[in-house]
Amino acid sequence: MKPSEVDMRPGDTVRVTTRIKEGEKSRLQTFEGLILAQKHGKGISGTFTVRKMSMGVGVERVFPLHSPVIEKIEVVRRASRLRRAKLYYLRHKAARDMRKKMRQVQFAVQKATPAVGNEADSSEDKVDVSEKTLQEVSSEEKAEAVKAEATKK
Repeated sequence: MKPSEVDMRPGDTVRVTTRIKEGEKSRLQTFEGLILAQKHGKGISGTFTVRKMSMGVGVERVFPLHSPVIEKIEVVRRASRLRRAKLYYLRHKAARDMRKKMRQVQFAVQKATPAVGNEADSSEDKVDVSEKTLQEVSSEEKAEAVKAEATKK
Protein backbone atom coordinates (compact mmCIF):
# COMPACT_ATOMS: atom_id res chain seq x y z
CA MET A 1 0.00 0.00 0.00
CA LYS A 2 1.32 3.44 -0.81
CA PRO A 3 2.23 5.55 2.22
CA SER A 4 -0.23 8.25 1.15
CA GLU A 5 -3.10 5.73 1.18
CA VAL A 6 -2.50 4.55 4.77
CA ASP A 7 -5.02 5.89 7.26
CA MET A 8 -2.79 7.05 10.11
CA ARG A 9 -3.31 9.73 12.68
CA PRO A 10 -1.27 11.23 15.53
CA GLY A 11 -1.22 8.79 18.44
CA ASP A 12 -1.09 5.68 16.25
CA THR A 13 1.85 3.34 16.62
CA VAL A 14 3.33 2.64 13.19
CA ARG A 15 6.13 0.57 11.70
CA VAL A 16 7.83 2.39 8.83
CA THR A 17 10.01 0.24 6.58
CA THR A 18 12.62 2.18 4.61
CA ARG A 19 15.16 1.10 2.03
CA ILE A 20 18.74 1.93 3.05
CA LYS A 21 21.45 1.90 0.39
CA GLU A 22 24.97 1.13 1.59
CA GLY A 23 27.45 1.12 -1.25
CA GLU A 24 26.05 -1.18 -3.92
CA LYS A 25 23.87 -3.16 -1.52
CA SER A 26 20.50 -2.13 -0.18
CA ARG A 27 18.59 -3.38 2.84
CA LEU A 28 15.32 -2.71 4.63
CA GLN A 29 15.25 -0.99 7.99
CA THR A 30 12.20 -0.58 10.24
CA PHE A 31 11.43 2.29 12.56
CA GLU A 32 8.54 1.60 14.93
CA GLY A 33 7.12 4.34 17.09
CA LEU A 34 4.33 6.75 17.89
CA ILE A 35 3.16 9.37 15.40
CA LEU A 36 3.54 12.77 17.06
CA ALA A 37 2.38 14.95 14.19
CA GLN A 38 1.37 15.10 10.55
CA LYS A 39 2.19 18.28 8.70
CA HIS A 40 1.33 19.80 5.34
CA GLY A 41 -1.59 17.45 4.69
CA LYS A 42 -1.54 14.56 2.25
CA GLY A 43 0.04 16.62 -0.55
CA ILE A 44 3.45 16.24 -2.09
CA SER A 45 5.11 18.16 0.76
CA GLY A 46 3.33 16.17 3.51
CA THR A 47 5.43 14.79 6.37
CA PHE A 48 4.85 12.84 9.55
CA THR A 49 6.96 12.63 12.71
CA VAL A 50 7.53 9.29 14.49
CA ARG A 51 9.03 8.99 17.98
CA LYS A 52 10.43 5.90 19.67
CA MET A 53 12.50 5.14 22.75
CA SER A 54 15.84 3.52 22.02
CA MET A 55 17.92 2.45 25.04
CA GLY A 56 16.22 5.05 27.23
CA VAL A 57 16.74 7.90 24.76
CA GLY A 58 13.93 9.38 22.70
CA VAL A 59 14.54 9.25 18.94
CA GLU A 60 12.39 11.19 16.49
CA ARG A 61 12.39 10.91 12.76
CA VAL A 62 10.52 12.98 10.19
CA PHE A 63 9.45 11.07 7.09
CA PRO A 64 8.22 12.67 3.86
CA LEU A 65 4.88 11.08 3.07
CA HIS A 66 5.60 10.45 -0.63
CA SER A 67 9.27 9.48 -0.30
CA PRO A 68 10.43 6.74 -2.68
CA VAL A 69 12.67 5.46 0.14
CA ILE A 70 9.66 4.33 2.18
CA GLU A 71 8.74 0.76 1.27
CA LYS A 72 5.65 0.41 3.46
CA ILE A 73 3.89 1.77 6.51
CA GLU A 74 2.01 -0.55 8.86
CA VAL A 75 -0.30 0.67 11.58
CA VAL A 76 0.57 -1.51 14.58
CA ARG A 77 -1.86 0.02 17.07
CA ARG A 78 -4.57 2.64 16.76
CA ALA A 79 -4.86 5.53 19.19
CA SER A 80 -7.86 5.11 21.41
CA ARG A 81 -8.97 8.66 22.05
CA LEU A 82 -7.03 11.85 21.46
CA ARG A 83 -7.96 15.48 21.63
CA ARG A 84 -4.80 16.93 20.09
CA ALA A 85 -3.45 17.06 16.56
CA LYS A 86 0.17 17.51 17.68
CA LEU A 87 1.45 15.33 20.53
CA TYR A 88 4.64 17.24 21.32
CA TYR A 89 3.82 17.17 25.03
CA LEU A 90 4.80 13.48 25.04
CA ARG A 91 8.47 14.52 24.79
CA HIS A 92 8.32 16.15 28.21
CA LYS A 93 6.04 13.49 29.66
CA ALA A 94 8.64 10.79 28.97
CA ALA A 95 11.35 12.81 30.73
CA ARG A 96 9.04 13.45 33.70
CA ASP A 97 8.21 9.76 33.97
CA MET A 98 11.91 8.85 33.90
CA ARG A 99 12.73 11.32 36.68
CA LYS A 100 9.86 9.95 38.75
CA LYS A 101 11.09 6.40 38.22
CA MET A 102 14.64 7.39 39.27
CA ARG A 103 13.28 8.96 42.47
CA GLN A 104 11.38 5.76 43.27
CA VAL A 105 14.49 3.64 42.71
CA GLN A 106 16.58 5.92 44.94
CA PHE A 107 13.93 5.81 47.65
CA ALA A 108 13.82 2.00 47.48
CA VAL A 109 17.62 1.81 47.75
CA GLN A 110 17.55 4.18 50.69
CA LYS A 111 14.95 2.05 52.52
CA ALA A 112 16.73 -1.22 51.72
CA THR A 113 20.10 -0.04 53.06
CA PRO A 114 20.39 -1.25 56.70
CA ALA A 115 21.52 1.22 59.36
CA VAL A 116 25.00 0.42 60.69
CA GLY A 117 26.51 2.05 63.78
CA ASN A 118 25.13 5.33 65.07
CA GLU A 119 21.68 6.26 63.78
CA ALA A 120 22.56 9.93 63.15
CA ASP A 121 25.73 9.14 61.16
CA SER A 122 24.08 6.49 58.99
CA SER A 123 21.08 8.69 58.16
CA GLU A 124 23.37 11.48 56.95
CA ASP A 125 25.24 8.99 54.74
CA LYS A 126 21.94 7.78 53.28
CA VAL A 127 20.89 11.31 52.37
CA ASP A 128 24.19 11.95 50.57
CA VAL A 129 23.82 8.76 48.52
CA SER A 130 20.16 9.31 47.68
CA GLU A 131 20.62 12.90 46.49
CA LYS A 132 22.24 11.98 43.18
CA THR A 133 20.83 14.03 40.38
CA LEU A 134 19.42 12.55 37.20
CA GLN A 135 22.40 13.87 35.24
CA GLU A 136 24.87 12.05 37.53
CA VAL A 137 22.97 8.79 37.24
CA SER A 138 22.58 9.06 33.47
CA SER A 139 26.26 9.94 32.98
CA GLU A 140 27.25 6.88 35.02
CA GLU A 141 24.95 4.70 32.90
CA LYS A 142 26.42 6.20 29.72
CA ALA A 143 29.95 5.47 30.93
CA GLU A 144 29.00 1.87 31.68
CA ALA A 145 27.44 1.51 28.22
CA VAL A 146 30.58 2.87 26.54
CA LYS A 147 32.75 0.43 28.53
CA ALA A 148 30.46 -2.46 27.53
CA GLU A 149 30.70 -1.51 23.83
CA ALA A 150 34.46 -1.20 24.05
CA THR A 151 34.75 -4.71 25.51
CA LYS A 152 32.56 -6.12 22.72
CA LYS A 153 34.88 -4.74 20.03
